[in-house]
Amino acid sequence: MQMDDVVIFGTGGFASLVWYCLTHDSPFRVRAFTVDADFLREPEFMGLPVVAFEELERFYPPPAAKLIIPLGYHSINAIRRARYESAKCRGYGFANYVSSRASVWPDLRIGENSLIFEHAVVQPFVSIGSNSIICCCACIAHHCKLEAHVFVAGGAALSGNICVGEQAFIGTGAVLRDGLSVAARSFIGAGAVVAADTASDAVYVGNPARSIGQAAKDAL
Repeated sequence: MQMDDVVIFGTGGFASLVWYCLTHDSPFRVRAFTVDADFLREPEFMGLPVVAFEELERFYPPPAAKLIIPLGYHSINAIRRARYESAKCRGYGFANYVSSRASVWPDLRIGENSLIFEHAVVQPFVSIGSNSIICCCACIAHHCKLEAHVFVAGGAALSGNICVGEQAFIGTGAVLRDGLSVAARSFIGAGAVVAADTASDAVYVGNPARSIGQAAKDAL
């Protein structure tokens, strides 16, 4: 079987996790890692070359290699969004990763540069926008719609018919009632129980969840 070549953005723990998953559970072959030039410390990571993102075309030009950008939720997902949009403007295509150990259905709609990790449950009639991450053991119930650049942490549970706006973050073990609207760039803290719609750029914690008056971009 022919394998597509992929370059992973990052050299941290999350990047090594994605390297492992792609190596053992995907049709992709990881060729290298890339980081911003200011963060290029070593020439290799996980036994593979590391090249500056600014010079990536010299070594792995499109369309010879696809990218996958598994950056976390820092700056309410803005950094991952910026690198994704930069690479897209430079002509790169993107890989997706859906774990063979995740529970998904044939009608799943998933955008590019998105990841769904092991034991996540994604029910029928769900759509997931580009550049989004669904971590292990998260549950996305039927008819949910996640816009682009979303991060759902491990063990979070979204009931049916929830709309999640761009760049929203849903923390570990958070529980969201059905039919909610999670506004763009909302930050839902770990373990929060959300029973009402949220506001953009706000931070929600507790049970029941309440806004704490802090800007989401400052919550990390």
